[in-house]
Amino acid sequence: QVQLVESGGGLVQTGGSLRLSCAASGRTFSSYAMGWFRQAPGKEREFVAAITLSGIGRYYADSVNGRFTISRDNAKNTVYLQMNSLKPDDTAVYYCAAALPGKFAPQVVPITTTYAYWGQGTQVTVSS
Repeated sequence: QVQLVESGGGLVQTGGSLRLSCAASGRTFSSYAMGWFRQAPGKEREFVAAITLSGIGRYYADSVNGRFTISRDNAKNTVYLQMNSLKPDDTAVYYCAAALPGKFAPQVVPITTTYAYWGQGTQVTVSS
């Protein structure tokens, strides 16, 4: 089992940047593919980005591709989401999630049920 704690959210103006972090407990962090999702008020939780165990494979939603970068540091048990050129539409609570070994495959990357463990979320607000 793994516990996840997000940080780095806040209020930023349009065009600004934020870097989210997700710290994981446990010594098996490198066994989990990791993802970031977000949920805006009144909307369903949506996929943002994901990264494979090694960090080589990365996946992005079309809406953030080219603006957001996911990365991980297995030595620090941490996954990051660098968000640049932020827009008001990026306003949401951002969650990191860990996928069970064997469950992570390209076709199911954006699906919430692929991920077994979730953090509590961190609020990102982009003002216009």
